[in-house]
Amino acid sequence: MKTAIAWFARNGVAANLLFILIFAGAFLSVSSIKREVFPEIATNTIVVSVLYPGAAPEEVEEAVCMRVEEAVESLEGVKRLTSAAGENTGTVTIEALEGTDLQKLLDEVKSRVDGIETFPEETEKPIVQDIVLRSQVINVAVSGQADERTLKRIGEQVRDELQALPEITQVSLTNARPYEISIELSEEQLQSYGLSFAQVSTAVRRSSLDLPGGAIKTEGGEVLLRTKGQAYTREDFEKIVVRTDPNGTRILLKDVATVIDGFAETDQFARFNGEPSVMLQVFRVGDQDAIEISSAVHAYVDEARFRYPEGISLTTWQDQSEFLKGRQQLLFKNGITGFILVFLVLSLFLRFRLAFWVSAGLVFSFMGALFLMPILGVSINLISLFAFIIVLGIVVDDAIVVGESIYQEIEGGNSGIDAAVEGTNRVAVPVIFAVLTTVAAFS
Repeated sequence: MKTAIAWFARNGVAANLLFILIFAGAFLSVSSIKREVFPEIATNTIVVSVLYPGAAPEEVEEAVCMRVEEAVESLEGVKRLTSAAGENTGTVTIEALEGTDLQKLLDEVKSRVDGIETFPEETEKPIVQDIVLRSQVINVAVSGQADERTLKRIGEQVRDELQALPEITQVSLTNARPYEISIELSEEQLQSYGLSFAQVSTAVRRSSLDLPGGAIKTEGGEVLLRTKGQAYTREDFEKIVVRTDPNGTRILLKDVATVIDGFAETDQFARFNGEPSVMLQVFRVGDQDAIEISSAVHAYVDEARFRYPEGISLTTWQDQSEFLKGRQQLLFKNGITGFILVFLVLSLFLRFRLAFWVSAGLVFSFMGALFLMPILGVSINLISLFAFIIVLGIVVDDAIVVGESIYQEIEGGNSGIDAAVEGTNRVAVPVIFAVLTTVAAFS
């Protein structure tokens, strides 16, 4: 350490080149530093969910959870299995070992779960997915005195337009009930036509689907056949043929049932500023910039709010990037204040030239951190900015200690370079260990 300090003090060209290199690198690196509200956390977790309608938790545990566990527990890379059985559904959480290829493990889990043939017939197709912690940036509320279908339709349009922006990748529509087609059968009508519930159910199941029909080879090439019969609207379902009599008479679903094109009966509802609403959550993914996403959303809302019917409002809400901007401003304010105070104190009580270079050292320290952040994969977030604010006080204190030590050597009769070397070496060990103890405490 003493040798390095002395060498740089006596080789001004090398010190100045290093100074310029770090400053230039910092300015070039600033644009590539990722800005996010909180740093990303890898979960290394896969979840298998199986819906078992009408089953009690004990049945779900035996028929679903235990069978999934038996199928996947022998896979390489599995660290821990956790199961949760509740009414109508079972969930198995698979925690992977550090360093495991999560995508490969996900494919293997899907293969094993799809190969289970002992699930009860009533269970639905298992859902296998990895857990991704998305970073929410801002919400957009679509509100107004309108019916639920209108609000959801406008919410879906806003979602699609937001996702089309180059700065935004992921937008989720929440607080809106899912669409649902419900079929209410009339017992009297069933009896009058001599039909049973099972017959109607089978007719709907067989008629509302798309089926591949194979391929026909012709001289012009191969023609793929496909039957498209999936019903999506009330009118589509009402036209489903339940039964065809020998005389050619057809009984349609609308003859024996009432088809309702509406929403699922859930407890979901939302109000914003006292009005019915749906909410859109905008997320940051990958290396996207939280502040750029927020700015894009604000610009879109300012432009789009006048394109929708009167009474429909678009409002930005819960902008998490505001916290990031506030902490950036606090760091900048504290940095400027610290720089000015150090410069003034050292100028008044020591030498102007010494005060200038010590103050420049403060800027140099932070420039060095900015230069290393993209190399080390560190982003600008609430936690890293908090660390900057804490370390700012330590750097200011250390700058004053080193400057005062050098000035004392000058007063003792040493020359400028010798005073710089001796003064810095005298306090180098306590200054370094003061920083290291702070690092250890926060680690």
